[in-house]
Amino acid sequence: MILYVLKQNKNSESASYQKYFAYPVIEETIELDGLAAHMSNHNTPFSKGAIKGMLTDMVSCIKELLLEGKNVKIADLAIFSLGIKNAKGGASSADDFSVSKNIKGVKLRARATGDLTATSLNLEATLKKASATTKPVTTSDGVETTEP
Repeated sequence: MILYVLKQNKNSESASYQKYFAYPVIEETIELDGLAAHMSNHNTPFSKGAIKGMLTDMVSCIKELLLEGKNVKIADLAIFSLGIKNAKGGASSADDFSVSKNIKGVKLRARATGDLTATSLNLEATLKKASATTKPVTTSDGVETTEP
């Protein structure tokens, strides 16, 4: 079940000014330890420690392969790749281009694949408006709120 809160667009420059939009509530962030523990409880012969070791190595290897200019596809999850954040305006010519002037950085990209595509998630997801809560919750945009 995906809980959501409503937020009003307060940007007067926007075409959607004063309209309401739903944002998912993030109740918890599961780290590698928690994921390993969760996976070990799914009828696997592997312990939490063994799974965590494999996942830790996987993360390290994905980073290494990405930095070698390769994409990494994990079926039914995502294709991981690197992108380049270009500076605004660009270079006026190829000779005028320099990494220090024209590239702001590198970004990680993940494109959903297989069972994790938007189409399959739309078919399986259920949504429910979050009720008023006394503890702050974090929405998908990283904002803490107590609003329903």
